[in-house]
Amino acid sequence: MAHSSSASPASPVSPVGRPEPPDPRRWRVLALLGVAQLMLILDVTVVNVALPDIGADLGLGRATLTWVVTAYTLFFGGLMLLGGRLADVFGARRLMLAGLGIFVLASLASGLATDAAALVGGRVGQGLGAALLSPAALATLTTTFHGAERTKALGVWAALGGAGSAVGVLLGGALTAGPGWRWIFFINVPVGVAVLVALPLVVRGGAARPGPRRVDLPGALLVTAATASLIYGLVTAGDAGWGDTVTLAAVAAAAVLYAVFGVVERAVRTPLMRVRLLAQRPVLSGAFLMLVATGMLIGLFFLGSFYLQRHQGYSALVTGLLFLPVAVGTGLGAHLGSHLVDRLGGRIPAAIGLALAAAGTGLVALLAVTPAVMVTGLTVTSIGLGAVFVSGTTTALALAAPEESGLASGVVNTFHELGGAVGVAVVSSLAAPSLIGPVLTGFSTAFTSWAVIGAVAALVALALLPPGRLPAFDGPRVH
Repeated sequence: MAHSSSASPASPVSPVGRPEPPDPRRWRVLALLGVAQLMLILDVTVVNVALPDIGADLGLGRATLTWVVTAYTLFFGGLMLLGGRLADVFGARRLMLAGLGIFVLASLASGLATDAAALVGGRVGQGLGAALLSPAALATLTTTFHGAERTKALGVWAALGGAGSAVGVLLGGALTAGPGWRWIFFINVPVGVAVLVALPLVVRGGAARPGPRRVDLPGALLVTAATASLIYGLVTAGDAGWGDTVTLAAVAAAAVLYAVFGVVERAVRTPLMRVRLLAQRPVLSGAFLMLVATGMLIGLFFLGSFYLQRHQGYSALVTGLLFLPVAVGTGLGAHLGSHLVDRLGGRIPAAIGLALAAAGTGLVALLAVTPAVMVTGLTVTSIGLGAVFVSGTTTALALAAPEESGLASGVVNTFHELGGAVGVAVVSSLAAPSLIGPVLTGFSTAFTSWAVIGAVAALVALALLPPGRLPAFDGPRVH
């Protein structure tokens, strides 16, 4: 989940015309950056299982607990393109160290939080640190590895996405049931400090790129504020209603801010996002698929955590174990999807994956919400969404021009993170009666809505994605 720059797969050439030898520390670099990236991905899902305990301990309501999840993904996704640009301007090594340092301190603050403001503020800090660290780390990998080794290294990087989801739900359950929910944040501190100490010893100094040192800060603030306003409106709808004045005003403000963002990006000399990229069918397709798939998956983790713990009385550890096949299903779907994409292109696997997601959530809605049916349905859903992730990434990047592959990657991964934030906000409002009371009607409404969204998205994918097999792509594929 990161912005990256395209680079040739060939090895660099020395001044005398001979290929430079590979960096002897390259595998240690991969190991350290892999651990750092895994921490960032874990923090998307690790919190979901702990939410009921966090709410009970700090006295937090549905809306605040929603922000505990969305604050992280909002700032991670909203500032990711800015992080990639800052890595270009100031050097990837500096940004990695700064981002990791901020993430560690914010994790400590989150674990020590005693009220809503402190916890949500800590999550904002974690998102900021992640937005600086992740794109700089991926840029470092693309310059450290070359040729076939680069493909292997980026394959490991991409695999961290599925592994992070699986480990996140299990680790969240184990820590919450053991030393307590605060340790889902505290565990980042010793791990992060160890990586922070080791990185300068193995990563070469990444110099800033030549050129103007302009940073589109207004663009970053506008897109983040727009998404925050949208999420606020969606969360408010759960209590005040979809026709409430505050809800409508927040959504309208988001629309205005997104429009202003588009105007600013066309006017500044070094835009954060070239808006015209979204007019390109492959990039628009990839962004759409990432937004829908991540929103559905993270929203279902949020929904399931409350159902299994508050309505069924399961412990956090048992909840994490029950979610394990759901998380593993994402990896299985990605594996199957990659074979289908190679043979058929992205359109058919995306449509099949979204249809499976609709069927899985529809199964829960039609057969009534029970633990066995829910886990079965969500596992089917996750297999479908795993294929969608592969289709979205490969479609957007395989057809991008070499000089724009890095920017296209950043756009798609931004929609990946923002999808999680929007998805949790929507499902929180749809299921509000069940999240704050003993009834199950809210869960049924949410699952039914997710099934409809999956079915509609499948039809959109058939119309939107380019047909046929995709050409070979030499740049980085990222989660």
